[in-house]
Amino acid sequence: MGTSDKFWDRAAEKYSKKKVPDEARYQRKLSETQEFLTQGMHLLEFGCGTGTTAIHHSPYVHKIDAIDVSEKMIEIGRAKAEAAGVSNITFSRSTLEAFNASSSSLDAVLGLNVIHLVPNRKELIAEVARVLKIGGIFVSSTVCLGRSYFRFIKLLVPLLKPFGLMPDVFMFSENDLVSEIKNAGFSIERQWHYGPKNIEVFIIARKLG
Repeated sequence: MGTSDKFWDRAAEKYSKKKVPDEARYQRKLSETQEFLTQGMHLLEFGCGTGTTAIHHSPYVHKIDAIDVSEKMIEIGRAKAEAAGVSNITFSRSTLEAFNASSSSLDAVLGLNVIHLVPNRKELIAEVARVLKIGGIFVSSTVCLGRSYFRFIKLLVPLLKPFGLMPDVFMFSENDLVSEIKNAGFSIERQWHYGPKNIEVFIIARKLG
């Protein structure tokens, strides 16, 4: 944890009040994810933000651990869950690696709008595979800028990051991401594009035996 968590601490209040840019698309992602959830599941969401998605999924599983690098995001998430009467979500400040769940202990892992913000993508996916049970579900929603003209945003990061105006952003293509997920021992159950120039991809993957 470091400069990126400070960026998200500053952004937390504004982020929590921001409307979903495409409500229909968001509802589709929720619905498709919930097709794979069952009441007995233990779910972990890393990069949970202010907890909105975790709260939506809470009636469909037994327990959720929701983690984020930003303590401000976590505080807002706790308050939102309490206001909604949701009691099966535990919010904590952590990264996936630092959370260090036991091997093969989780039924589902969610990483939504976060993979492009971490430098160690392959290690992150390997950690997801480690903590999931065989047959467990990994759900990701990711901006893939590697082959888009939006990739030139990387030139702005070193200029704006020192002023807290931008987090780290890492470049890779959808094909890169899919290959890395498969190489970590997953099969792809769902995969579809959205966003400008289809730069965002939603994936549901299942851990193979």
